[in-house]
Amino acid sequence: MAQTCFLLLLIGNAISVSTQFNGYNCDANYHSRFPAERDISIYCGVQTITLKINFCPVLYSGYTAADLALNGQHGDAQCRGFVNNNTFPTAVLFSISLSTLEACGNSLVVSTAHGVNAYGNMSLVQIGNISGYIDTPDPPTIISYLPGLQYKFSCSYPLEYLVNNSQLASSSAAVSVKDSNGTFVSTLSMILYNDSTYSQPLSIPMTGLALKTRVFAAVKATNLDKRWNILMDYCYTTPSGNPNDELRYDLFFGCSKDSQTTVFENGKSQMGRFSFEVFRFVKHRHQKMSTVFLHCVTKLCRADDCIMLIPICGRRRRRDGEQSLDSRPVASGNAVITAGPIITRSGMNNKLIPIGNSSQPLNALTIALISGVAILGGVSVGFLVLLLRLLQKSRLPTAAASGVWNPSFN
Repeated sequence: MAQTCFLLLLIGNAISVSTQFNGYNCDANYHSRFPAERDISIYCGVQTITLKINFCPVLYSGYTAADLALNGQHGDAQCRGFVNNNTFPTAVLFSISLSTLEACGNSLVVSTAHGVNAYGNMSLVQIGNISGYIDTPDPPTIISYLPGLQYKFSCSYPLEYLVNNSQLASSSAAVSVKDSNGTFVSTLSMILYNDSTYSQPLSIPMTGLALKTRVFAAVKATNLDKRWNILMDYCYTTPSGNPNDELRYDLFFGCSKDSQTTVFENGKSQMGRFSFEVFRFVKHRHQKMSTVFLHCVTKLCRADDCIMLIPICGRRRRRDGEQSLDSRPVASGNAVITAGPIITRSGMNNKLIPIGNSSQPLNALTIALISGVAILGGVSVGFLVLLLRLLQKSRLPTAAASGVWNPSFN
């Protein structure tokens, strides 16, 4: 019996040793391979998105847990995962909060599809698709014998859920810029604010913003050196999250600008700033609230050349034909950046107001008419009282001589 127990103990130790690699729960018989798509598990939760990656193939590929990061954000510790060595195999976990899902460059794309709306009826509903990837950094060398790892993920939520629970108000786009040193990618994002100091992110109440509330928008760039500035070519709004929606309202384009829109900064730094007053789309007239999505066609321009791309309104600029080929401004391709939805109230209480309701203000003509009628009525009543008194006095002697009692007198 003692020999049997000793044999089992040896077998147990052998199994324990064979499933350990550098202190992690990994079995070389199963995990000594390159990573595959099946190595990532995605959990689309009600508050967070949880990503679970089998760490063992990553380890055998020559990487560490610190090499894995969301959307290439390897320099940001908040965009890395943490190792859970209490499972087999060992896993690296990433947690993405729905309230700050774009902090590490995750993408939000809004689409429209047939589904069940908030009232349980089948209709066209807007879906917010959140996607991104986890990858390893490229080495600072010409060649590498390590494979480049990338795990893609996505989760879809009803847009109403994201807005109500997360106050989601922005999305981002990537734009490539080519210069003498090659091509690099800068991430552009548009964020909405409550105030002109651009310090308080836009907060939308559950009942929506009141019409004509001023909203401040900022387009920012990351991964951008000082040689480049941001240029907003064209900013407009649509009732849906689709930038190609045929129904749109322009805020500014070149020298054309909506009267309620103010552009503070454009083409002069790595931030573009403007503000506008919110409104409602007439197509939502039968709804209590209206949705407004903001889109900006944006590009990056070389700081020295941006002045040549900014329109000069009210003055003539020299014709392009007069510029030499060497002096043509350098800029990137366009990228459409979207923010929203901005929820606005219709401004009506959906109740019928009775005629003559005292809560409605009266104009001067109405007040004059009422005053005239009141005065005329008072004069008529006085005249009638005087007439009755005269009639009573004219009948009094006759009634007294005949000795008949007149019930009209006391």
